Amino acid sequence: MYYVVTIATLATMALALARALLGPSVYDRVLAANMFGTKTVLLLSVIAFLYGRPDFLDLALAYALINFIGVLAILEFIRRRADTDSVDNGSGY
Repeated sequence: MYYVVTIATLATMALALARALLGPSVYDRVLAANMFGTKTVLLLSVIAFLYGRPDFLDLALAYALINFIGVLAILEFIRRRADTDSVDNGSGY
């Protein structure tokens, strides 16, 4: 059963990667990258259970924190760039 979960997680990761590369907007790409990171944490957890390596769970938690902080940083960068662009073109918003 855990092998089925692993394969399904890998398929979902492939779809998220495709959306991250082909997404119509920047926000779709960021959301897909966040989903890919979340599925990576899930995959690490399943692998930790399959191989009896609880130390992989520490790696999964660390990766989850890095993923969360990274997504926040990217969104803040996009927001500041949009604010700078709106000031540069004189729209006032």
